[in-house]
Amino acid sequence: MDIRWIAAAALLPLTACASAGSEAGPAPATPPSEAMCNADAVQSLVGQTATAEVGGQLLKGSGATTLRWVPPRTAVTMDFRPDRLTVSYDDALKIERISCG
Repeated sequence: MDIRWIAAAALLPLTACASAGSEAGPAPATPPSEAMCNADAVQSLVGQTATAEVGGQLLKGSGATTLRWVPPRTAVTMDFRPDRLTVSYDDALKIERISCG
């Protein structure tokens, strides 16, 4: 086997990494300022069963555009999104915590 082919094959992954880092990608989209979450408005739903219908009530009542359900023992990202409502529930599907972000 020709040594040039081996050298070229070894360099391919390195050139792919180098070119990916040098290009500027699109800036992350920022949610519209009018899409702000208000978790205080839906705190009355703590203790309710987590269902699609309750999810709709959560979105409508909070003004959030995104709903994130958090099952028990699940890790979630810590990035803050002002348009997102995060709802944690227990093993019995009872809502335990409602917060924005």
